Amino acid sequence: MAWRCCAVSRTSERVAQDEHSKEIDKRLQLEKAKQKGLVKVLLLGAGESGKSTFLKQMRIIHGQGFEEQEFLEYRTIIFDNIISSAQKLVRARKALNIPWNEAVNEAHGNLIEAAGPVDTPEEFVQYYAALDAVWGDDGIQRTYERRSEFHLGDSTNYFFNNLSSIATLDYLPCKQDILCSRKSTRGVQEYSIHIKKVPFTFVDVGGQRAQRTKWFQCFQEVTSILFMVASNGFDQVLVEDRLTNRLVESLNIFHTIANERCFASASIVLFLNKADMLAEKIKYRDIRQYFPSFPAQMNPHNLEHVQDYLIHLFDSQRIDKTKLLYHHFTTATDTDKIRIIFEAVRNTILENNLKDLVLF
Repeated sequence: MAWRCCAVSRTSERVAQDEHSKEIDKRLQLEKAKQKGLVKVLLLGAGESGKSTFLKQMRIIHGQGFEEQEFLEYRTIIFDNIISSAQKLVRARKALNIPWNEAVNEAHGNLIEAAGPVDTPEEFVQYYAALDAVWGDDGIQRTYERRSEFHLGDSTNYFFNNLSSIATLDYLPCKQDILCSRKSTRGVQEYSIHIKKVPFTFVDVGGQRAQRTKWFQCFQEVTSILFMVASNGFDQVLVEDRLTNRLVESLNIFHTIANERCFASASIVLFLNKADMLAEKIKYRDIRQYFPSFPAQMNPHNLEHVQDYLIHLFDSQRIDKTKLLYHHFTTATDTDKIRIIFEAVRNTILENNLKDLVLF
């Protein structure tokens, strides 16, 4: 009798396990059906290559923009960007032994160096006179010209040229201010949106070395990768170690991503970002000083020649060259250009994944 009870118990247990297994399978099938037709775009690249700026553009161009609370949060970020940039310039001036043009600005520089976190317009306005005077000093301008020798935000010039409108008690950032603001991405950020009836999910992962361990958790079900590169970084080093060339770091990362087996079916689009800064930089910087492999028959001050060389560098990192390397020179802060470029990228993504996507 006891044996029969045990047998009945085991049978009931097996039935319950089977039902649980069927329920799991059902959920997985539903999730798979849900994912069918979803375009998952992974934004990868080294730190400060423009991934987060691109994501902001997608929100501006195809999404709902930003909430009121986000404008307030970006205002604080912008205040921090400006104070931080000024502090770096003041310290770099000292390290480079560049004298102040106006002796009075030393006191302004000391005030800025001692500044702590600034959260409100009332606090920021108190620093306006010092910031304006320091930025206008010839010694700081000479320091700024040598910015490749130290780390400085790309939007420093933009913010200081708009300082008078930012240093007001009723200041709220415009969209361009938000695009130019900089805050390191921590962890993984996703933004989902329908673009011409097709659901897109953009996944932005921090680009600093410490954040790259999180990349692998995003690798499943990837439709396409937008690999972002700061094309103007050929004469700069990483913030993390102050030794590694930024462009070399991007090439090494691209080598890993482009030859990763799990991305074999994903289309990879290379975004050579900060093209406007590259065009300006090659007027006075010779890329051959940092990359001796630059062909002798090419002109290092010719934009088309430098762009062709950069494309060659990244293409040479790929083992399998049977697929085209899609590439675009971009300026992530330029909404109109990003709108045009992404339309081409969108068509590329959809054409390359037509079999796997259910288009509505």
